Amino acid sequence: MIENYDHYISRHIRRVYCRRLVSPMLYLIFLMILWLSLPLYDILFPQPLDYSDDLSEYADHHSSYIETTLENLYFTGYTNESLGRTLGYYYYTLPAANHTKDKNRQEVKKQQCLIVLLSPSTCEEGLPLIDSVHIRGRVLKENPAFSALLENLANDLEWTKEGISKFVSSYFISEPAFLLFPSAVLMTLYFASGIYALLRIILDMIYIRFPAFAPACRQLGRFGKAKELLAQAETELATLPQLATEDMFITEHYFIVLAGYGAAVIPIQEILWIYKHSTLHKILWYHFSISYTLHITARKHLHFHCPKNMKSDIDGIMDYLAEANHEILVGFNEENRLKVHGKRVFLTHFEKLIAFLQKKI
Repeated sequence: MIENYDHYISRHIRRVYCRRLVSPMLYLIFLMILWLSLPLYDILFPQPLDYSDDLSEYADHHSSYIETTLENLYFTGYTNESLGRTLGYYYYTLPAANHTKDKNRQEVKKQQCLIVLLSPSTCEEGLPLIDSVHIRGRVLKENPAFSALLENLANDLEWTKEGISKFVSSYFISEPAFLLFPSAVLMTLYFASGIYALLRIILDMIYIRFPAFAPACRQLGRFGKAKELLAQAETELATLPQLATEDMFITEHYFIVLAGYGAAVIPIQEILWIYKHSTLHKILWYHFSISYTLHITARKHLHFHCPKNMKSDIDGIMDYLAEANHEILVGFNEENRLKVHGKRVFLTHFEKLIAFLQKKI
């Protein structure tokens, strides 16, 4: 048993929130690793692509996400399908000369046909001609579907695949590969969870620095000035606790819970109802332990429970609280529940379902 209870409530709150800092900090580190390993920045801010750019420079996993405006797109007559669903429509365009530079020569111009795979909504299910379109997509290198497209185009033109490959870039732009909706969902989850973790860290650090702002202490504000009540509770606990278990304490005016899952400081005169219930722990058919949970209901709609305690500890707490405040209702029964909560006019959805099933049966 710890004998030094000076500022013990504040010290316990600091310990609890120091432990809670670990998980959001690890999660933020995990998000940073994802940011570095996945092309999240490129999805959020795709690179602008100009006609004169060499597509091979954008084929890298991180830099393949682009945004561009294309003009004079002609439908090839071929689509990209998967599982009976049309994913996109193949178009071709003749962009302006693609400029390349050589150290020993002046600028050389080379023109190649560019293949673009557009989403069905963008091309309105296969328009013959699109004058101009602004898209976000990915630059991809030749894949089996693209090779099949070149073979079909070569057959239509009575060319060979090698011949048409000289006039068609081996890289193409795919709008469906940008995965706009999944990317939007991913980014929403990424930033929402990151903001939540950051707020958790900020709040936990505030609670560590100023324990009086922690939820357990703010609950005292329902019954008066939180800082003054907290100071009184700490003084009483440091002076002489009248009853103490492993994580529950009773002073002259307060019932105090300082457990690993949280903390609570409740004025004894504000407690309305206390009761316990048991939980049987088992693995398959083997019953190995029973734990007890103390439930406390106080004024101002305050309810707190203390799980996984010994029966002797809870019985001692209940007896002492009942003796300290004779108005406290002890034990779980319908009479006590009605005195505290009153008669409920409206049933919960679950209770309505149970009543309906019992009626049918």
